[in-house]
Amino acid sequence: MEEQLDFDFNEILKEYRNGKRLTGKDGLLAPLIKQLTEAALEAEVESHIANDVLNGNRNRRNGVNKKTIKGTSDGSFELETPRDRNGSFEPQIVKKHQTTISDEIEEKILSMYGLGMSYKDISSHIEDIYQVSISSATISAVTDKIIEQVKQWQARPLESIYPFVWLDAIHYKIKEGGKYISKAVYTILGVGIDGKKEILGLYLSENEGANFWLSVLTDLNNRGLKDILIASVDGLKGFPEAIKTIFPRTEVQLCIIHQIRNSMRYVASKNHKEFMKDLKLVYQASTKELAEDELLKLDEKWGQKYPIVIGSWKSKWENLSVYFKYPPEIRKVIYTTNIIESVHRQFRKLTKTKGAFPNENSLLKLLYMGIKNAEKKWTMPVQNWNLTLSQLAIFFEGRLDNELKI
Repeated sequence: MEEQLDFDFNEILKEYRNGKRLTGKDGLLAPLIKQLTEAALEAEVESHIANDVLNGNRNRRNGVNKKTIKGTSDGSFELETPRDRNGSFEPQIVKKHQTTISDEIEEKILSMYGLGMSYKDISSHIEDIYQVSISSATISAVTDKIIEQVKQWQARPLESIYPFVWLDAIHYKIKEGGKYISKAVYTILGVGIDGKKEILGLYLSENEGANFWLSVLTDLNNRGLKDILIASVDGLKGFPEAIKTIFPRTEVQLCIIHQIRNSMRYVASKNHKEFMKDLKLVYQASTKELAEDELLKLDEKWGQKYPIVIGSWKSKWENLSVYFKYPPEIRKVIYTTNIIESVHRQFRKLTKTKGAFPNENSLLKLLYMGIKNAEKKWTMPVQNWNLTLSQLAIFFEGRLDNELKI
């Protein structure tokens, strides 16, 4: 049965010329959208009933349900959705619990939120585009839908082995007990057997410490991660020991860049240039033996003036010098945590307009959106991955056999 639409084009044109809006609340298009939608629903229910009858099932029309469709660019209207006697009709153009013509506005809100826009800016843009006013509470309700996704993502199973893993923390102010306190967000970035980057998890704590890292590593292990070949971390005291507790066979490389930055804090500015020239001979050496020779020379020249600096290099040398045993393809991947710091830079871009967060969920859902945005670009393996993987298979004999089907 063909549905006749009560639509007078000349009347619509006349009202439009008299200044009535096409879109927005009470716009000229709202009645037309209502008629078109209801006509489509009528066609859907007729087709559904015809199929039932064709298959030998008795069925017929059974009135309508009414609901308000809101939040579209063409205003709000009351929609009549047809019912069938058997209750088996599932409308597709406007589903049973749907209250907008499409998910377009929600998608726009989440997209803008994922770019780090404030609620005020999001509301302003939505009003410009759709001529509807969206409150901060509504935007919050939309973005809160991400929280369940975050929980599922945090608990998802992991691969059994990641050749490379980087661990680092970034700090934010979060409201708790009526006051804002600084909390550390622990980020774990891994490279899988396929050579692609993946954020393994985000964890929050008041302080960045080895004890909490131990709980983080335990969670990774419980989610299926059984082996890490090489972990790159900053110089936090007790970090290597925490990793070895859960993953005893993992090589732990302390970030050379962190070590250099920390060292230069204790060197007088007038000596910076000369000290750095000598220090480069240590960390840029071609072999561990040559590096140790240069470290000895550094000690002889600067040890009395800067004993804290030289003492730090010596005490951490076992974990600072791990990268020397590997070829260039592996060295450049593991000697620094810059790869995870670039993720944190993306986080800061998203959160720079926020200042502080009212709760942990408000922070986590924004960082999660940042991760989803980053993952869109992580479609290719890291550079020279096939060569790197073949070298790792030699250095870590037997540990990649199952994954490489050797």
